[in-house]
Amino acid sequence: MQQSPVKPRPVEPASAGQSGDHALAALQRAVETGLIGHQPLVERLMIGLLTGGHLLIEGPPGLAKTRAVKRLADGLESSFSRIQCTPDLMPADLTGTQVFRPERGVFEFVEGPVFHSLVLVDEINRAPPKVQSALLEAMAENQVTAGGVTYKLPEPFMVVATQNSIEHEGTFPLPEAQLDRFLMHVLVHMPDASSELSILDLVEREASGAAPSMPHPVTAAAIVAARRAAANVHLAPALKDYIVRLVMATREEQPAPDIRRAIEHPVSPRGTLALAASAKARAFLHGRDHAVPDDVAELAPDILAHRLVPTWRAAADGVTARSLVTRLLDIVQPL
Repeated sequence: MQQSPVKPRPVEPASAGQSGDHALAALQRAVETGLIGHQPLVERLMIGLLTGGHLLIEGPPGLAKTRAVKRLADGLESSFSRIQCTPDLMPADLTGTQVFRPERGVFEFVEGPVFHSLVLVDEINRAPPKVQSALLEAMAENQVTAGGVTYKLPEPFMVVATQNSIEHEGTFPLPEAQLDRFLMHVLVHMPDASSELSILDLVEREASGAAPSMPHPVTAAAIVAARRAAANVHLAPALKDYIVRLVMATREEQPAPDIRRAIEHPVSPRGTLALAASAKARAFLHGRDHAVPDDVAELAPDILAHRLVPTWRAAADGVTARSLVTRLLDIVQPL
């Protein structure tokens, strides 16, 4: 387990009048500069920051999942911690524990690494179920209960968890209830040849001391202000109808009976709310005061797929939740 509450010194001071949206735009560009081929991942991290949602990032080892979160943390004034999950991890290793102070004769609660604004939980599926349950309360309620006392977590608060897609020995699959608490489940894929060459060049520049710089750290107040602005982005009635029809298609026979029969558990209302909030946040990041159907279609697979469960027969035929959502997007069209 590693904690990194100390922030690096800023290298590009921001102007005193820099607004929250300009600060987040500068942060997004800076994070993208230190990553190759991960613009969609960075955008989703920024959406999580704007909506207060949590992200689960999945992909093979070595694809800069942890690096992406660390670069985001370098651009924030808020505190950051990293938790490396192992099978012997205990809930108190995350939440904290009561420590006896003999000089005063009292027990004192010592906060764990979850008491930071940005928490990176590496290889979350290696943590045992008790630890995952402890993390669930923090993600769902922004609080921790220890020794019968409830402690509030900082604001803003965001969890980014990673898991490798190629290792299953010694892991504990996340239950559906916890998966549903993640705003998005983002898949990271292998880079192509040109991206691989750019990665090599980037690492060589960093080794020579020419690492990409970060802007002035974004304050917690700026994040809260940007969240309010993103929440005020206009969502037209027709776009709300589009979101609802997408979600209802996972529950009802029409308009896609074949897809509905392949779904064991459909998307809950939490999926509707997550898709609406994320579409607003994406519009905000693109400098628009209104969301458009492309915002919904772009984010729907990452928001809806982990919230539905295919039937065992569909899974045996190689059907995945993500492929079902992709097919729904071809059938359910905006008005």
